[in-house]
Amino acid sequence: MAVKIYDTKARKKVALTFRDEGKVSVYVCGPTVYDVPHIGHGRTAVVFDTIRRYLIWSGLEVNFVSNVTDIEDKIIARAARDGLTESEVAQEFEEKYFAELDRLVVMRPDVTPHATGYIAAMVKLISDLVANGHAYTIDDQGVYFDVSSYSAYGELSHRDLATLLESAGARVDVDSAKRSPVDFVLWKLAKPGEPSWDSPWGAGRPGWHIECSAMALGLLGDGFDLHGAGDDLVFPHNENEIAQAGAAGHEFARHWIHSGMVQINAEKMSKSSGNFRSLADALDTYDPRAFRVAVLLTQYRSAMELGDSELTAAASAVDRFDSLARRAMAVEIDLSTASIDRKREQSFRAAMDDDFATPAALAIIFAAVSEANQAFDCEDIETAATLVATVKELAGVLGIVIGRIEDSSGDSRIDQLVVDRETARANRDFATADRIRDNLEAEGVVIADRASGTTWHRR
Repeated sequence: MAVKIYDTKARKKVALTFRDEGKVSVYVCGPTVYDVPHIGHGRTAVVFDTIRRYLIWSGLEVNFVSNVTDIEDKIIARAARDGLTESEVAQEFEEKYFAELDRLVVMRPDVTPHATGYIAAMVKLISDLVANGHAYTIDDQGVYFDVSSYSAYGELSHRDLATLLESAGARVDVDSAKRSPVDFVLWKLAKPGEPSWDSPWGAGRPGWHIECSAMALGLLGDGFDLHGAGDDLVFPHNENEIAQAGAAGHEFARHWIHSGMVQINAEKMSKSSGNFRSLADALDTYDPRAFRVAVLLTQYRSAMELGDSELTAAASAVDRFDSLARRAMAVEIDLSTASIDRKREQSFRAAMDDDFATPAALAIIFAAVSEANQAFDCEDIETAATLVATVKELAGVLGIVIGRIEDSSGDSRIDQLVVDRETARANRDFATADRIRDNLEAEGVVIADRASGTTWHRR
């Protein structure tokens, strides 16, 4: 395969290369579990789930690792506020996170490392940095990374050290005890009552950045293939991951890929702006498949609006898929034996190989939906069968399940009302036909009139 990706570090599209032939190792930064997941978490999860699915479909053996940060300042603060332990907080919100991702049909990671399970590896990595002069200790505080000691710092975010130093006061709390305001913590000594682990520098806990460096290297090894995250993590988190690994003598990720942020009314979503939306709320209001389609209708690197208008439009697109599935069901097409359109498959591959261009890939699928409906209208069942099979196959690659709806075998009362409506229409009693339709719509039942017959489904 010849997949090209936009590599954040290279700042251009490059060929995705692999350390081991036929295999791809992926690390994606996961959640810090101190609150319910929001729609931004949902977008990031869908983006990398889709990439993973496509690589698997293309014949690669994918080892997909995504972590859980289960110890961090926000978790400690939430535990103190709610009268819980840090592990109780982390467990509660990890379960809520994965429950929502399950609704989105996001595949679980092959491995889900927890920060608290890798403390020894983090201590070892920090010890190496201290030993080779890339880190230093501050009494009563902990261990810090000396950014000036790593000449390649800024290679991912394309920021030079001089510029970072000029703006440091506006970005971080300047601590006179540090050698430089841009130096960052590797090991934080614990305050009384805080969770802690033993280390050569005293009881404490790891800094956030060292967690991902240690877990990624520990599970995937040096030079693993692909590191993903939301683009809000490019700096400082991902930049610091690279610096820690490189300064300790490790080759880190070969490629970097970042998904864009979610906006509401052209503003970055945040609780402080009052435009925060939980993922559960969005999935309770809309079909989870609509959420996935909405995400995939935008190029993954771009910021996107993900409000009611976008989700409503995506829900209509899902209805098109389900309507097609019902038409296929009505004429008893056996999709297990139907062939797929290889030209469309090639066009789909070309789109996805070009930096996972899901908007173009979806356009190919929707064009097949339109042509399948035309074939049904012309009673060309053989062509329709091929196109429906193609739609099902390619949509499935993107994680979209089609036809997951109720059909007319589910309710004899509604079946009879549909028949009554058809009789009224045949007798040109359109007032009765319209009244039946209106009553059914009030119950959440959608009527679809096709040349091949009438079907119904619930919203």
